[in-house]
Amino acid sequence: MKTVRRLLYRDIVASVMFVALAFLSLFFFIDFVDELEGVGTRGRTTWHAVLAAALELPGHLYELMPIAVLIGSIYSLARLAQSSEFTILRTGGLGPGRAMGLLAGLGVAFGALTFITGDYLAPASEREAVLLKARFSGGIEFGGAGAWLKERRSMPEGEHSFSVNVAGATASGALAGIRIFEFDADGRLLANTEAREGRVDDNGVWQLSDVRVAHWPQARSADAAVRTETHAQLNWPSTLSAAVVAAAVLPLGTMTTAELWRYSSHLSAQEQASQQHQIRFWRKALYPLACLVMVALALPFAYTHARAGSVSVKVFGGIMLGISFVLLNNLSGHIGMLRGWTPWLAAATPSLLYLALSLAAFAWLVRYR
Repeated sequence: MKTVRRLLYRDIVASVMFVALAFLSLFFFIDFVDELEGVGTRGRTTWHAVLAAALELPGHLYELMPIAVLIGSIYSLARLAQSSEFTILRTGGLGPGRAMGLLAGLGVAFGALTFITGDYLAPASEREAVLLKARFSGGIEFGGAGAWLKERRSMPEGEHSFSVNVAGATASGALAGIRIFEFDADGRLLANTEAREGRVDDNGVWQLSDVRVAHWPQARSADAAVRTETHAQLNWPSTLSAAVVAAAVLPLGTMTTAELWRYSSHLSAQEQASQQHQIRFWRKALYPLACLVMVALALPFAYTHARAGSVSVKVFGGIMLGISFVLLNNLSGHIGMLRGWTPWLAAATPSLLYLALSLAAFAWLVRYR
């Protein structure tokens, strides 16, 4: 069995690596061509375009890993079936259960690689890519109304709520265009703080610069006036930590599984819509298991007859299966939000559906073919 395992694993891993490298080369070329448009502006050189395209590669590898596993596994198993090598292994004692067990172990290994890439390599490279683009574009604009955060805090006079708006970020990574609205328990506006820029330290204290604070009187009378203050520097303590702020203002691709869970919990605690981030969390948590599903989808191709089609036809079928899985995986999240599905169910439906399809095809081929 050790020899069979070495034969299958070496062949499949080599095929998957080849497919992944081909896809990454294609995406690197596309990203590099897109980055060339900015070469020559703000001191941007061709090397910076190469670096920006390279920083996108871990994210592409994370997204493409299940498809690469599917295509590579189908190619390897179909080629073994075409040359009758897999038939020889079956006559030598490789039953369906053992074959499924061997490929399941390989699928778990691919899933572990996908998890490491998605939780460690891709978020770090995405953050560096965002900072690199901000450095040469003069900052980041969050678009539309900017990024909004919400906080509830208990005060001696009652519960106060804070709505924080951030318009963008500077090239140095500081938050820009900060507005903080403070409301009392009845929803009346108490204060409005505007700052040119600011940073959030590890203790959750917002260090604001060039600050203007307007205080509204609590007693609404004819002679009441708005009191205005200006500060060169102002520290605003908050429960909105740097991790929460980064999750709100940076792309979702920069967040790990744990950060998605913490941010979705924060949104739920602040009575904000969190379903999108919960679905994103479950999709990211369950995504490595897609490699196991892809290996299960590839296994029936080893039991097809050599006259059932050439290897290229089977690989094309695998590509179509992979594309349909990606489309359904992306579509299920939107359908889950519209229909109000349970987040984990919306994220797990594509994988469960394709796993059932692969097991049904495998059982039919083993029993009737």
